[in-house]
Amino acid sequence: MNTSMERLKNNVRKVLAGKDEIVELIFIAMICEGHLLMEDVPGTGKTMMAKIVAKSIKGTFRRIQFTPDLLPSDVTGIRFFNPKTQTFELKMGPVMTNILLADEINRATPRAQSSLLEVMEERQVTIEGETFAIEPPFLVIATQNPIESQGTFSLPEAQMDRFFMQISSGYPSFDEEKEMLHLHRLGNPLEQIESVIEKESIANLQEQVRQVKIDESVENYLLNIVRATREHDWVANGVSPRGTLAFMRGVQAKALISGRDYAVPDDVKVMAPFILSHRLVLSMEGELHATKHQVINDVLEHTEVPVETGAQSK
Repeated sequence: MNTSMERLKNNVRKVLAGKDEIVELIFIAMICEGHLLMEDVPGTGKTMMAKIVAKSIKGTFRRIQFTPDLLPSDVTGIRFFNPKTQTFELKMGPVMTNILLADEINRATPRAQSSLLEVMEERQVTIEGETFAIEPPFLVIATQNPIESQGTFSLPEAQMDRFFMQISSGYPSFDEEKEMLHLHRLGNPLEQIESVIEKESIANLQEQVRQVKIDESVENYLLNIVRATREHDWVANGVSPRGTLAFMRGVQAKALISGRDYAVPDDVKVMAPFILSHRLVLSMEGELHATKHQVINDVLEHTEVPVETGAQSK
């Protein structure tokens, strides 16, 4: 198990209970230089999680509450005329940070959504022709509220593809919620969180991910799953080539944090629902019969799994 991730988990356990899997997925997204879409009801710890991650890497944290009147300049920044100094001044937007929480992204107009998605892709901001790079690491955690759809602007399917992963933590169990009461009884434990991961360590892990070996049998297994999504009876549009590349990188990261320099079929099976589900477009018949997660599970069930051969090399 990667020690950086274990330290991050321990930090999160001081504030939130039962989030080990979510922490692991966030860490994978970070070392894969991807971004997350979280679909959860309010009050399940999304903002708290983002703040813990930011404090754990001694990084900066900003939050944008997406609303219908949000402008692209509210996200990226603006150059304005200051009458006191009689000069134009630059005001950078909240995207210039390490960890950005884009809260309820589906409440903003498509124009405002696109401004964030462009920054996510380019990792830089352009204001009136001048470009400003965002200091790495840069992780966007965008949230959607699944219980209120009135007055919202759903992310287009093509833009959903720009998120590396979609996750949901859901409600805690009885024991986890009881532990949460104990953690917060005497105050806010977030104030006790200290930095446990150097930014340089994240950069090193991002490089190490690319070196993880994938045996041809595992590679073929990954590709067979992707191609099966395109041929499934209930799918109108399957996983794109961009999704295939994200899938590969996620599998490499899963192997790395598990303490291996090679991927195994289990890495593929574990990562498939989180990286592939939101990239599917179901047909009208498919929407009547299944969810996207159920389609991925069906694909996994009917795709032949290769026999592991140990520390495979390629």
